[in-house]
Amino acid sequence: MSEKTNIREWMFRALMFEAESEEFKSAGIRIGADSEKVEKSLMEETISPFPIQTRNEALRMARLYALVNCFENSVRELIKERLIEKFQTDWWEKGVPKTVRDFANKRQETAKENSWLEGDNSELIEFTEFGHLSDIITNNWNDFSDLIPTQHWIKQRLDELEKARNYIAHNRLLLPSEFRRIEQYINDWNKQVGF
Repeated sequence: MSEKTNIREWMFRALMFEAESEEFKSAGIRIGADSEKVEKSLMEETISPFPIQTRNEALRMARLYALVNCFENSVRELIKERLIEKFQTDWWEKGVPKTVRDFANKRQETAKENSWLEGDNSELIEFTEFGHLSDIITNNWNDFSDLIPTQHWIKQRLDELEKARNYIAHNRLLLPSEFRRIEQYINDWNKQVGF
């Protein structure tokens, strides 16, 4: 048997296993390592050198960070989708206020020139500030008014969430009542836009 035949057989078996494993997974049968357990174990190992109170606070805030991260990125994605729908490939130039575009361009250039971090720096909308998102929406109100009750509604909620986001991003602890308020604002948003 040639090496080429061996590689083909191996590839075929791998593809068959992948296809069948998807069927098992969709039926609720676990295949391979439990990624949730592995991730939890890695997290525990990573933070184990720190005091227990610090670890518990970090884990509590990690849940909130994940929620705010998902929310912020979903707002960016909604903006992008709606503006592409209207302006196609020119959505950034035609749908985003010049001050916001200039800010994002400058931030992207700075990130490329002065940072050892690479990250995802291809999308300019990723370089906008959280507060810019409501500016983009209100600037294109006709494209969002079917989802959002009023410009005041979006501005108020995003302003409040921006304050909380900045606390979270700077590792400040929030009170349980503040957790609930953030969750409520994000639930309100999800109901409004249909998530």
